[in-house]
This record gives sequence, structure tokens and C-alpha cells, in this order.
Amino acid sequence: MKTMICVPCMDMVHTAFFTSYNRMERPGETTLATAQSSLIYDSRNRLAEAALESGADRVLWLDSDMELPPDLMVRLSADLDEGRDYVSGLVFRRNLPTWPVIYDKVEYRIENGTTQLEVSRITDWPEGVFGIAGSGFAAVMMTTKLLRDVTKAVALPFAPMPGLGEDLAFCWRARQLGYTLWCDPAATPGHVGVFSYTKELYRRGGTQK
Repeated sequence: MKTMICVPCMDMVHTAFFTSYNRMERPGETTLATAQSSLIYDSRNRLAEAALESGADRVLWLDSDMELPPDLMVRLSADLDEGRDYVSGLVFRRNLPTWPVIYDKVEYRIENGTTQLEVSRITDWPEGVFGIAGSGFAAVMMTTKLLRDVTKAVALPFAPMPGLGEDLAFCWRARQLGYTLWCDPAATPGHVGVFSYTKELYRRGGTQK
């Protein structure tokens, strides 16, 4: 099984990502590809093209500001081995307040020339792998077949849509083609952020609460 690991970048890679990536188990044959752009969807589209040309069976999307658990790829690979085409890890946004970047509703339609958009986040989840309507792409593994089908339907699979960024736009397109999306809550990387240490923080006891 051949997997291309795709990491879009802007201008830096966090030390925590580099260190944890080196420790992450990478089963099968893997290659690493990066693309740099100030527009994340441009990087993703270029990496999608490279993945389709590479002959890879699967694509693992990782953001460069993640701290990866050693078994992340092993878990997501096992989920695809069971017949799934798209599985996201459970990732939380890197700002306060934080919440899971997974969604149980991503509905998009145009009525009378007006965009109608319904998006809702998941705030609680079961222990096992569960179905979702969309997710961010900080830690997502998918089959190349899914990526190829979306690319056939839309030349630029990560092009944003009105009201939808590149990640949820891709998820919406995949679901329109009949694909089911999943999240594995046991695959939980950390999201590396920046916190400002202030007098107010100290007076709250030195915590983020």
C-alpha cells in the first residue's frame, strides 16, 4: 500500500510537527510532498494533482501546525482497511474557546440566486468511528479513488465555495458523489497555537481558564 503524505505550508513548519512527524509510525510505502503558498487551497490543489500523478493508493493530509501521535497514521490506515474512503482524526481549533473541527451538517444550495448554507458543529461524539458531514483537513486520510472522483467532477477539488472554505467545500463535493465521511476519535493530534502570557493570565492563576 502506497501513501502520499501531503503537507501544505505557508512560510513555516512548527518544531512540534517536525519532531512528532519523525516519531510517527508510517506503515507501507510512503512519500512526503509539500507545497508552499499564501493561499491554502492553492497548496492543496497542487498537492492533490501530485498525489494523483504519483500512483499512490491513499493520501494522508497533515497540517504543518499539528503535533502528531505516533499511531496516527496506523489508526487511520486501519480505518481505511475496513473499507472507508475518508477518515479524519479528531482535531480541535487552536484558539480559545476551542471546539472540534468536525461537522454533522454541511448543506449548500442556491435558491433564486441566493446561497443557502447550513453548517453545524459536532460537540459530542461516541467512542468508535462515526459518520460526519465534514471536517477540517489537519489530519485526514482518504483513498486516491475519492480524490480522483472529486477532481473529475471539479477540476480544482479544493476551490472554496461561497460561504465554505476549501476543506468543507471538498467534503460537500465528496458527499454529492455518494461518499460517506468518517471521524476516528482515537486519532487525536494536538493543534499547536500561540498563547499570550499576560498579567491578567497570571492573576487568573496562570491558567487559560
